[in-house]
Amino acid sequence: MGEVGIGLVGYGMMGKAHSYGYTVAPVMRALPHKPRLRAISGRDAGKVSRAADAYGFEEWTTDWRELVGRPDVDIVDICTPPGTHAEIAQAAAAAGKAVICEKPLALTYAQAAAARDAASKAGVLNAVGFNYRRLPAVSLMKRMVDEGAVGSLRLVRATWLSDEFVDPATPFDWRFDHAMGGTTIADLGSHLIDMATWMAGPIAEVAGQSETFVRRRSGRDVTVDDASAALVRFDSGARGVFEMARTAVRRPCDFTIEINGDKGTLVFDYARLNELRYGEGEDRAELYGMRRIRAEHETHPYAKSWWSVGQGVGYGSSFVNQLADLIERWPDGPWEPDFAEGAAVQAVCEAIERAAAEHRWVSVHEVAGSL
Repeated sequence: MGEVGIGLVGYGMMGKAHSYGYTVAPVMRALPHKPRLRAISGRDAGKVSRAADAYGFEEWTTDWRELVGRPDVDIVDICTPPGTHAEIAQAAAAAGKAVICEKPLALTYAQAAAARDAASKAGVLNAVGFNYRRLPAVSLMKRMVDEGAVGSLRLVRATWLSDEFVDPATPFDWRFDHAMGGTTIADLGSHLIDMATWMAGPIAEVAGQSETFVRRRSGRDVTVDDASAALVRFDSGARGVFEMARTAVRRPCDFTIEINGDKGTLVFDYARLNELRYGEGEDRAELYGMRRIRAEHETHPYAKSWWSVGQGVGYGSSFVNQLADLIERWPDGPWEPDFAEGAAVQAVCEAIERAAAEHRWVSVHEVAGSL
């Protein structure tokens, strides 16, 4: 087994999740290369040094540029706030490094397109951290859609509800600053848009609304939406509804995806993340309703690499599965979802933001067509 050197930028929750993924991946799957945690960077010396010890990195630095320039780092993994993603991704690509970037790829479509183009010009592998694709039930949903289980797609609805912004006393931090955290549309909605377009194809146009209910925190103006929603039309003619909110009391991290076709329905609910519900239009009348599929059988995506039927997988498993997929394809690729897909998602996010601000339908081409 060879080795692939990992350099991680950022030590917060996503840094921990990715570190866990690299550590567990070779335990759960036979990989051609073993990820070696070479270095981690972060702005706070005390915090990043403690993270290096806890996560298993050999060295740490407070300068991400130093990390990017290390000859023993093959993959730069970006787990910082969204406002920093594009700059780091472009620098890593210019240094000839493969790049993995947490979602959203950038704050704007222009930034995302610049990161995409930099990676393409440098000819380096690149991927965006849309980890929920790698949950067995979500991946099974995709496979069933592709196999025609619901027929021709008509409706797609997706919601992501959390309660992290409910308390008005929550102090101001980067999540409330658009210049660093972006919008709730991009933060939560990017996952929904990625999964929806992965299954239903590109989105043509959107309408949207947004609201910030608590406009000041810690004496500073909040420049991020608390809740947003969108109506969407897919290129195929299918319609969709998305909702993203961080002000839903007692909804910690609840997202759902439902696809209705002319022959059936599929529903995924993250609160029951090892399950998929399926309603088949041609099922016998006396069995009317939805059947529950336990997405844990070895014939289901990713399940064979984990535990026996009934034991389930969790949030951390999605990172293990994605990073294992990427390392399995090192160094030749292809990697997916890549920066081109991340930029396409960002174009939809920006179209929703524009539609909400201007109270009109916005074509995604209006955002992406000039770049």
